[in-house]
Amino acid sequence: MADSQERPPDVADLFERYGPELRHYCASRVGASLADDIVAETFLIAYQRRDRLLDGPVRAWLYGIASNLLRRHRRTETRGLRLLARTGRDPFVPDVADRAVARADASAVSRELAAVLARLPARQRDVLLLYALADLDYDTIARTLGIPLGTVQSALFRARTKLRAALAATGNTSAKGDR
Repeated sequence: MADSQERPPDVADLFERYGPELRHYCASRVGASLADDIVAETFLIAYQRRDRLLDGPVRAWLYGIASNLLRRHRRTETRGLRLLARTGRDPFVPDVADRAVARADASAVSRELAAVLARLPARQRDVLLLYALADLDYDTIARTLGIPLGTVQSALFRARTKLRAALAATGNTSAKGDR
């Protein structure tokens, strides 16, 4: 058994275990088609650097790789959020049927949220989206982004405060509930 503890886990097993949740997180950030590319690249990098898998929690390490890749796509993400805020058309949801099914008030809230998200500093947006979309806890977010726990808490507090204030200014009361 000592041998198995010294060998990095099989990347294929990691893909089966963490691939779907990473894809969900990435799709929430940049859309389904780009999410597939980012997840594939995440596991390619994980394979190339598999000797580092023994250095810490695998889940946080994979989210860290994915977050770094997403950071490269930040410009596209920010442009998409600004387009959604300006036009109400979600550039990450190309299927007309999906948009037709969405409730009208959800569209208005999405526009407001997208505008606020586009204005958030990168760290606050990363922390908020890792918390809200990937459902990571504070410790995992801290390890994922390589920042102190207090910074995660502070960034999440500030991001939530900005979201609440922006939505309250538009008269939207759905921003009151937290998880």
